Amino acid sequence: MLSITPTVKNLLILNILFFVVDSYIFNLTNVFALRSVFSPAFLPFQFVTYMFLHGSFGHLFSNMFGLFMFGPLLERGWGPKKFLFFYFFTGIGAGMLFSGIDYFENSQVRQAVEIFTQNPTPDGLVDFMSKHAERIYEANLDFLNKFEENPTNSGYIQQSVAFVNSYYQSLINTPLVGASGAIFGILMAFGLLFPNTELFLLFVPFPIKAKYFVAFYGLYELYAGFQNAQSDNVAHFAHIGGMLFAYILLRYWNTQRTNFY
Repeated sequence: MLSITPTVKNLLILNILFFVVDSYIFNLTNVFALRSVFSPAFLPFQFVTYMFLHGSFGHLFSNMFGLFMFGPLLERGWGPKKFLFFYFFTGIGAGMLFSGIDYFENSQVRQAVEIFTQNPTPDGLVDFMSKHAERIYEANLDFLNKFEENPTNSGYIQQSVAFVNSYYQSLINTPLVGASGAIFGILMAFGLLFPNTELFLLFVPFPIKAKYFVAFYGLYELYAGFQNAQSDNVAHFAHIGGMLFAYILLRYWNTQRTNFY
Protein backbone atom coordinates (compact mmCIF):
# COMPACT_ATOMS: atom_id res chain seq x y z
CA MET A 1 0.00 0.00 0.00
CA LEU A 2 1.44 3.43 -0.99
CA SER A 3 2.00 5.92 1.81
CA ILE A 4 0.09 9.17 2.01
CA THR A 5 1.80 12.18 0.42
CA PRO A 6 2.77 15.33 2.39
CA THR A 7 0.32 17.82 0.87
CA VAL A 8 -2.61 15.43 1.10
CA LYS A 9 -1.69 14.70 4.72
CA ASN A 10 -1.54 18.41 5.57
CA LEU A 11 -4.88 19.07 3.86
CA LEU A 12 -6.46 16.23 5.81
CA ILE A 13 -5.10 17.63 9.07
CA LEU A 14 -6.29 21.16 8.29
CA ASN A 15 -9.79 20.04 7.35
CA ILE A 16 -10.13 17.89 10.47
CA LEU A 17 -8.73 20.68 12.66
CA PHE A 18 -11.16 23.22 11.23
CA PHE A 19 -14.04 20.80 11.77
CA VAL A 20 -13.13 20.20 15.42
CA VAL A 21 -12.71 23.92 16.14
CA ASP A 22 -15.93 24.84 14.31
CA SER A 23 -17.96 22.08 15.99
CA TYR A 24 -16.67 22.18 19.55
CA ILE A 25 -14.64 25.30 20.28
CA PHE A 26 -15.55 28.36 18.20
CA ASN A 27 -18.05 28.93 15.39
CA LEU A 28 -16.02 29.54 12.23
CA THR A 29 -18.92 29.15 9.80
CA ASN A 30 -20.38 32.60 10.52
CA VAL A 31 -17.31 34.33 9.12
CA PHE A 32 -15.49 31.84 6.90
CA ALA A 33 -18.30 30.02 5.03
CA LEU A 34 -19.06 31.30 1.52
CA ARG A 35 -22.10 33.58 1.46
CA SER A 36 -24.12 34.95 -1.40
CA VAL A 37 -22.73 38.15 -2.86
CA PHE A 38 -26.07 39.74 -1.89
CA SER A 39 -25.42 38.96 1.76
CA PRO A 40 -23.90 41.66 3.98
CA ALA A 41 -21.79 38.84 5.48
CA PHE A 42 -20.07 38.13 2.14
CA LEU A 43 -16.29 38.62 2.10
CA PRO A 44 -13.97 37.76 -0.82
CA PHE A 45 -11.65 35.53 1.24
CA GLN A 46 -14.57 33.14 1.76
CA PHE A 47 -13.85 31.70 -1.68
CA VAL A 48 -10.83 30.07 -0.02
CA THR A 49 -11.92 29.48 3.57
CA TYR A 50 -15.23 27.75 2.76
CA MET A 51 -13.28 24.73 1.52
CA PHE A 52 -12.03 23.92 5.03
CA LEU A 53 -15.46 23.88 6.69
CA HIS A 54 -17.96 21.01 6.69
CA GLY A 55 -21.55 20.70 7.83
CA SER A 56 -21.30 17.29 9.49
CA PHE A 57 -18.90 14.45 10.21
CA GLY A 58 -20.36 12.49 7.28
CA HIS A 59 -19.75 15.46 4.98
CA LEU A 60 -16.16 15.72 6.20
CA PHE A 61 -15.53 11.99 5.97
CA SER A 62 -16.79 11.62 2.40
CA ASN A 63 -14.64 14.51 1.16
CA MET A 64 -11.51 13.46 3.04
CA PHE A 65 -11.95 9.87 1.88
CA GLY A 66 -11.96 11.09 -1.73
CA LEU A 67 -8.86 13.20 -1.06
CA PHE A 68 -7.12 10.24 0.59
CA MET A 69 -8.00 7.82 -2.20
CA PHE A 70 -7.25 9.89 -5.31
CA GLY A 71 -5.04 12.76 -4.15
CA PRO A 72 -1.72 10.99 -3.45
CA LEU A 73 -1.35 9.60 -6.95
CA LEU A 74 -1.78 13.06 -8.46
CA GLU A 75 0.61 14.65 -5.97
CA ARG A 76 3.29 12.06 -6.76
CA GLY A 77 3.04 12.86 -10.44
CA TRP A 78 2.77 16.64 -10.22
CA GLY A 79 4.72 17.38 -7.07
CA PRO A 80 3.40 19.15 -3.94
CA LYS A 81 3.31 22.72 -5.32
CA LYS A 82 1.47 21.85 -8.50
CA PHE A 83 -0.98 19.61 -6.69
CA LEU A 84 -1.71 22.30 -4.10
CA PHE A 85 -2.26 24.87 -6.85
CA PHE A 86 -4.65 22.46 -8.58
CA TYR A 87 -6.53 21.88 -5.31
CA PHE A 88 -7.10 25.59 -4.66
CA PHE A 89 -7.75 26.42 -8.31
CA THR A 90 -10.58 23.89 -8.57
CA GLY A 91 -11.95 24.67 -5.11
CA ILE A 92 -12.05 28.41 -5.71
CA GLY A 93 -13.42 27.84 -9.21
CA ALA A 94 -16.19 25.70 -7.78
CA GLY A 95 -17.14 28.48 -5.38
CA MET A 96 -17.11 31.05 -8.17
CA LEU A 97 -19.39 29.00 -10.43
CA PHE A 98 -21.75 28.32 -7.53
CA SER A 99 -21.81 32.03 -6.68
CA GLY A 100 -22.54 32.93 -10.30
CA ILE A 101 -25.55 30.59 -10.41
CA ASP A 102 -26.60 31.79 -6.97
CA TYR A 103 -26.42 35.41 -8.13
CA PHE A 104 -28.65 34.68 -11.13
CA GLU A 105 -31.24 32.78 -9.06
CA ASN A 106 -31.33 35.19 -6.13
CA SER A 107 -31.55 38.18 -8.49
CA GLN A 108 -34.87 36.75 -9.66
CA VAL A 109 -36.06 36.23 -6.08
CA ARG A 110 -34.96 39.74 -5.15
CA GLN A 111 -36.91 41.19 -8.07
CA ALA A 112 -39.96 39.13 -7.13
CA VAL A 113 -39.75 40.41 -3.54
CA GLU A 114 -39.65 44.01 -4.77
CA ILE A 115 -42.64 43.45 -7.05
CA PHE A 116 -44.68 41.80 -4.31
CA THR A 117 -43.77 44.46 -1.74
CA GLN A 118 -45.13 47.16 -4.04
CA ASN A 119 -48.43 45.30 -4.43
CA PRO A 120 -48.94 42.66 -1.71
CA THR A 121 -51.97 40.58 -2.74
CA PRO A 122 -53.01 36.97 -2.05
CA ASP A 123 -52.55 36.06 -5.72
CA GLY A 124 -49.12 37.68 -5.71
CA LEU A 125 -48.10 35.68 -2.64
CA VAL A 126 -49.29 32.43 -4.22
CA ASP A 127 -47.35 33.25 -7.38
CA PHE A 128 -44.21 34.07 -5.37
CA MET A 129 -44.36 30.88 -3.35
CA SER A 130 -45.14 28.63 -6.30
CA LYS A 131 -42.12 29.98 -8.22
CA HIS A 132 -39.57 30.58 -5.48
CA ALA A 133 -40.66 28.90 -2.25
CA GLU A 134 -42.42 25.74 -3.38
CA ARG A 135 -40.94 23.61 -0.60
CA ILE A 136 -42.78 25.59 2.09
CA TYR A 137 -45.96 26.21 0.11
CA GLU A 138 -48.06 23.55 1.81
CA ALA A 139 -46.82 24.51 5.27
CA ASN A 140 -48.28 27.99 4.75
CA LEU A 141 -51.61 27.02 3.19
CA ASP A 142 -53.54 28.04 6.28
CA PHE A 143 -52.18 31.59 6.13
CA LEU A 144 -52.71 31.75 2.36
CA ASN A 145 -56.35 30.79 2.77
CA LYS A 146 -56.89 33.42 5.48
CA PHE A 147 -55.18 36.06 3.36
CA GLU A 148 -57.35 35.18 0.35
CA GLU A 149 -60.47 35.51 2.52
CA ASN A 150 -59.29 38.89 3.89
CA PRO A 151 -57.13 40.49 1.17
CA THR A 152 -57.38 44.00 2.70
CA ASN A 153 -56.47 42.97 6.24
CA SER A 154 -53.50 45.13 7.19
CA GLY A 155 -52.11 42.48 9.55
CA TYR A 156 -52.08 39.82 6.83
CA ILE A 157 -50.55 42.27 4.36
CA GLN A 158 -47.72 43.15 6.74
CA GLN A 159 -47.20 39.50 7.58
CA SER A 160 -46.99 38.53 3.89
CA VAL A 161 -44.45 41.27 3.17
CA ALA A 162 -42.39 40.21 6.16
CA PHE A 163 -42.57 36.61 4.98
CA VAL A 164 -41.18 37.19 1.47
CA ASN A 165 -38.40 39.40 2.83
CA SER A 166 -37.52 36.85 5.50
CA TYR A 167 -37.45 34.07 2.92
CA TYR A 168 -35.13 36.09 0.68
CA GLN A 169 -32.82 36.80 3.62
CA SER A 170 -32.69 33.09 4.44
CA LEU A 171 -31.60 32.33 0.86
CA ILE A 172 -28.79 34.86 0.68
CA ASN A 173 -27.50 33.97 4.14
CA THR A 174 -27.39 30.19 3.65
CA PRO A 175 -23.66 29.36 3.72
CA LEU A 176 -21.73 27.11 1.37
CA VAL A 177 -19.16 24.87 3.04
CA GLY A 178 -17.05 21.88 2.07
CA ALA A 179 -14.10 20.74 0.01
CA SER A 180 -16.36 18.98 -2.49
CA GLY A 181 -15.46 21.29 -5.38
CA ALA A 182 -11.75 20.52 -5.01
CA ILE A 183 -12.47 16.81 -4.49
CA PHE A 184 -14.56 16.66 -7.66
CA GLY A 185 -11.70 18.42 -9.41
CA ILE A 186 -9.35 15.68 -8.20
CA LEU A 187 -11.84 13.07 -9.35
CA MET A 188 -12.03 14.66 -12.80
CA ALA A 189 -8.23 14.76 -13.06
CA PHE A 190 -8.00 11.11 -12.06
CA GLY A 191 -10.56 10.14 -14.68
CA LEU A 192 -8.77 12.08 -17.41
CA LEU A 193 -5.26 10.94 -16.55
CA PHE A 194 -6.08 7.35 -15.63
CA PRO A 195 -9.21 6.67 -17.72
CA ASN A 196 -8.92 2.89 -17.82
CA THR A 197 -8.21 2.34 -14.13
CA GLU A 198 -10.90 0.06 -12.75
CA LEU A 199 -12.66 1.23 -9.59
CA PHE A 200 -14.51 -1.02 -7.18
CA LEU A 201 -17.40 0.87 -5.61
CA LEU A 202 -19.84 0.09 -2.84
CA PHE A 203 -23.24 -1.14 -4.05
CA VAL A 204 -21.84 -1.79 -7.55
CA PRO A 205 -21.20 -5.52 -8.05
CA PHE A 206 -18.63 -5.05 -10.84
CA PRO A 207 -15.57 -2.84 -11.50
CA ILE A 208 -16.09 0.35 -13.50
CA LYS A 209 -13.44 2.26 -15.42
CA ALA A 210 -12.57 5.69 -14.06
CA LYS A 211 -13.57 7.49 -17.27
CA TYR A 212 -17.10 6.05 -17.15
CA PHE A 213 -17.48 6.70 -13.43
CA VAL A 214 -16.45 10.35 -13.82
CA ALA A 215 -18.70 10.81 -16.87
CA PHE A 216 -21.75 9.30 -15.15
CA TYR A 217 -21.10 11.25 -11.96
CA GLY A 218 -20.70 14.50 -13.88
CA LEU A 219 -23.92 13.96 -15.82
CA TYR A 220 -25.77 13.19 -12.61
CA GLU A 221 -24.50 16.39 -10.97
CA LEU A 222 -25.50 18.38 -14.05
CA TYR A 223 -28.99 16.85 -14.00
CA ALA A 224 -29.40 17.39 -10.26
CA GLY A 225 -28.18 20.97 -10.54
CA PHE A 226 -30.72 21.90 -13.23
CA GLN A 227 -33.43 19.87 -11.54
CA ASN A 228 -32.88 22.17 -8.55
CA ALA A 229 -35.10 20.30 -6.12
CA GLN A 230 -35.84 22.72 -3.29
CA SER A 231 -35.53 19.94 -0.73
CA ASP A 232 -31.98 19.23 -1.95
CA ASN A 233 -29.31 21.09 0.02
CA VAL A 234 -26.38 19.71 -1.99
CA ALA A 235 -24.42 22.33 -3.96
CA HIS A 236 -24.39 20.42 -7.24
CA PHE A 237 -23.09 23.38 -9.25
CA ALA A 238 -20.10 23.61 -6.92
CA HIS A 239 -19.33 19.97 -7.80
CA ILE A 240 -19.72 20.75 -11.49
CA GLY A 241 -17.53 23.81 -11.04
CA GLY A 242 -14.73 21.72 -9.55
CA MET A 243 -14.86 19.31 -12.47
CA LEU A 244 -15.07 22.12 -15.04
CA PHE A 245 -12.13 24.06 -13.66
CA ALA A 246 -10.11 20.85 -13.40
CA TYR A 247 -10.76 20.16 -17.08
CA ILE A 248 -9.80 23.73 -18.04
CA LEU A 249 -6.57 23.63 -16.05
CA LEU A 250 -5.55 20.22 -17.39
CA ARG A 251 -6.19 21.36 -20.95
CA TYR A 252 -4.11 24.48 -20.33
CA TRP A 253 -1.23 22.49 -18.87
CA ASN A 254 -1.43 20.12 -21.82
CA THR A 255 -1.33 23.06 -24.24
CA GLN A 256 1.74 24.37 -22.45
CA ARG A 257 3.34 20.96 -22.96
CA THR A 258 3.56 20.39 -19.23
CA ASN A 259 4.58 16.86 -18.34
CA PHE A 260 2.06 15.31 -15.97
CA TYR A 261 4.16 12.22 -15.19
